[in-house]
Amino acid sequence: MGGHAHSPEAMPKDDQNLDELKKHLIPIDLRDKCAHLLVPLNVCRRETWFNPDKCTHQRHIYEECQYICWTRRKEKKEALVKAKKEAALSAA
Repeated sequence: MGGHAHSPEAMPKDDQNLDELKKHLIPIDLRDKCAHLLVPLNVCRRETWFNPDKCTHQRHIYEECQYICWTRRKEKKEALVKAKKEAALSAA
């Protein structure tokens, strides 16, 4: 079975342009690895008066980036739990 192919646009970035995020008034709690996608999404939202039928592509890309980050965090957590279990078994 095949997995979902992610859009190259939606890939998280570790290095964000903090000056740009500050200029576009992105809240600190949203300045994560997907904040570079939030800037064009918010610009589109403001230009279209937050019309829910508009900016769907930008919103999809931003949400996909958030999903990729979540799956990566989940995989790291699972690997950490597995390593702790293996360490506990080998110590016993």
